[in-house]
Amino acid sequence: MALMLFHSPDAPFPPYDRFAVLLLAFVVLLRACAVGQPLQLAGPVTLPLLGLLLLALGGVLAQRYEAEAWSMFAARWLVPFVLYQLAGYVFGDSRTLRRFELFALVALSYLSLIAVFFMMDMKGFIFPRYILDESLGIHADRARGPFLQAVANGLALNLLGLLALDSFRRKRLRGLAAVVLLAALPLAIVATKTRAVWVSFAGSILLVLCLTPSRRLRRGCIALTLTGLIGVTAMLCCRDGNRSLSERLEESGPVKFRMTVYQAGWEMFLERPLSGWSDDSMQAELASRVSDFHEERYYFHNTYLEILVRYGVLGLGLYLWVVLDLFRVGRECPRTEFSPEGTFLDAPFRSIWPVMVLVYLVNASFVGMNYQFVNGLLFALAGMLAAQNRSHPRGLHVVHS
Repeated sequence: MALMLFHSPDAPFPPYDRFAVLLLAFVVLLRACAVGQPLQLAGPVTLPLLGLLLLALGGVLAQRYEAEAWSMFAARWLVPFVLYQLAGYVFGDSRTLRRFELFALVALSYLSLIAVFFMMDMKGFIFPRYILDESLGIHADRARGPFLQAVANGLALNLLGLLALDSFRRKRLRGLAAVVLLAALPLAIVATKTRAVWVSFAGSILLVLCLTPSRRLRRGCIALTLTGLIGVTAMLCCRDGNRSLSERLEESGPVKFRMTVYQAGWEMFLERPLSGWSDDSMQAELASRVSDFHEERYYFHNTYLEILVRYGVLGLGLYLWVVLDLFRVGRECPRTEFSPEGTFLDAPFRSIWPVMVLVYLVNASFVGMNYQFVNGLLFALAGMLAAQNRSHPRGLHVVHS
């Protein structure tokens, strides 16, 4: 996950993260053979995600070789599938779960600080330096982090922020660290200057605030809300910040472009509702239909429409099956028999999990979900929950430090 955090398709690095995933899979298989541990490929999410993986694999094999196509295939389907399957075996006790939680908090702290540094024009503190390279990626004028896309950065901040709220509930995150992190997170979200990220973050905090029975968690949500309001007010009082936010809110060009692409995509789906379109033919057809805009490559900016056009109704049906199973892994096991209270992914966490899935789905309505770190994070957590659902009713074995 750490390698995925610092690897973007546009970043000037070899795909070390993909090699790490393959190495992880090999080590897990080797360990399973050595100790006689049975490996299971059944359960929620597995079958529909495998179906989508095979559909996508057939698509990239049917066209001429393009590194970008294979990279997107890995980020969208292969990496989520592998991490979903392996997460339950890698994070099989409370000690390893604590390590994952620590990584999530460290990653959130890093992404928040980098975004705040960018917003305050303290670019000397931004690391790695390729984040500032305007020739790489997009959204160079926004807090895009190591992903080189502001939407990916904002979505990662939102998901990790929900995990941090759960850590705050369990008093794993407290004191000065909690104050600093809860203060920096809303500012980092604002710094992305991405409307979909703003809406999903505000909605997720409101949902948690209304649904959680935990008073401590409600206090954390209120603190995030107040900090966000203070941050936005401070930016509005600053002339440059006010102009920047106003321009972003009033910007209509991307909306018109997306509506044109949406209409063209829907018409293409109606022409081939079952077979779908190959990548080469899809790009050529989009270019002929979207005549008012001229782009080197066209993207749908909507995961559901993109799947519908690429793979037809079968692809969308499989994806909706994945979505339903993602919700199901968070509510399948009885809460009283799930895991010891106060540990990472304990029973009360399951009230936050649907909010995380909703955040993912809302953002998928505005972008194509080809963000490897985000996909890996969500499906790894789903794999941990699914593995705990399959475990003994008494829950995970607690390893005391």
